[in-house]
Amino acid sequence: MSKYFVMKEKDVIEYCKQQNLFPSDAELNCIEIGDGNLNYIFKVTDQRSSKSLIIKQAGPVARISDEFKVSPDRNRIESEILKIQYELAPGLVPKVYQYDLEMNCCVMEDLSDHKIMRQALIEHQQFPLFVEHITTFLCNTLLLTSDVVVDHKRKKELVKQFINPDLCEITEDLVYTEPFFDCPRNDLLDVTKEFAKQELWSDSNLLLETAKLKFEFMTNAQALIHGDLHTGSIFVKPDSTKVIDPEFAFYGPAGYDVGNVIANLIFAYQNAEATMEEGSQKSDYQNWLETAIVQTIDLFKSKFLSLWQQKVTERVATYPGFAQYYLDSIIRDTAAVAGCELCRRIIGIAHVKDITTIQDVSRRAAAERVCLSIGKRFILERNQIRTGADFLNIVKACQDAALKA
Repeated sequence: MSKYFVMKEKDVIEYCKQQNLFPSDAELNCIEIGDGNLNYIFKVTDQRSSKSLIIKQAGPVARISDEFKVSPDRNRIESEILKIQYELAPGLVPKVYQYDLEMNCCVMEDLSDHKIMRQALIEHQQFPLFVEHITTFLCNTLLLTSDVVVDHKRKKELVKQFINPDLCEITEDLVYTEPFFDCPRNDLLDVTKEFAKQELWSDSNLLLETAKLKFEFMTNAQALIHGDLHTGSIFVKPDSTKVIDPEFAFYGPAGYDVGNVIANLIFAYQNAEATMEEGSQKSDYQNWLETAIVQTIDLFKSKFLSLWQQKVTERVATYPGFAQYYLDSIIRDTAAVAGCELCRRIIGIAHVKDITTIQDVSRRAAAERVCLSIGKRFILERNQIRTGADFLNIVKACQDAALKA
């Protein structure tokens, strides 16, 4: 296979044979398991040995819509990013075995013993080690790729290496632009659209802040971010967390990754609010999510400052007060990004199953209004948000207001 084409399952089996990925006597079975918006994911298994691996191929257009023309080079970026993340945060990403430049595909570790976190949260499962794992991943991958630690010339080379214009454009459109006006590509319930018109699209202060945020996203090459760190990009089991799919990675604002994690925990919280019966099981699950929201912020902050003291190489970054100033800016961006993510997943074209699987339309609409209300407050109040409790207080206030309405 010396010329690029989008593979089908039979092609992937032939590809494995040509690449000698399995023993010559292997009995290979291949199924396409991708349910994301962009790529084709194949699981290949040797029926004789039960050995399996994943082959991920980038297509020339997004699966979500052929309006999005995206360079298959994103798979090269993902493969290289995963290798860097594997070094910086061992055990928290899958291992990449090889990348094929011609076919725009990578071969990586099969995580079939894990479960996609979004689905697990929809099933109201708890993962007591998740916060410990994700905060380590965030601190290591964000701080250790920044100018605080990396030689400045080397860091600028990395910025160039991981420039990602096609996928950045998707983020600039879907996260920072389209949710905040009546874009024809938006996809939302009629009742939610009326709420968006009144509370978001007509609020000139909010629109100004989203404009500021869009330009900060486009110009702040702070750290090598994952770029799409939602619960659909995380595999979990009780004792393990694996971050996947960093194809949106580029040098951007560090708070973008942290904010995505927070927003998606809030989606899980709203799913539980709408779908679980009142009682101890619901209370216990929502209490775990509340704790996860608070601790993701607070543990990230404490780990970040500790790692800063160990790894800082830039002289001026050692001046008293600078570490806290730098961290405060990340938490401010975290709040803003969480707000944008909460809005765009309700209003825009790329929804989350936490919300769309709520069968009762009135409850779904209520959950959507709460998400939009939280999102708006996160954006407008980002300069005052400092702690995990600050995040949770806004979530609880918006939830209480909805119950009283």
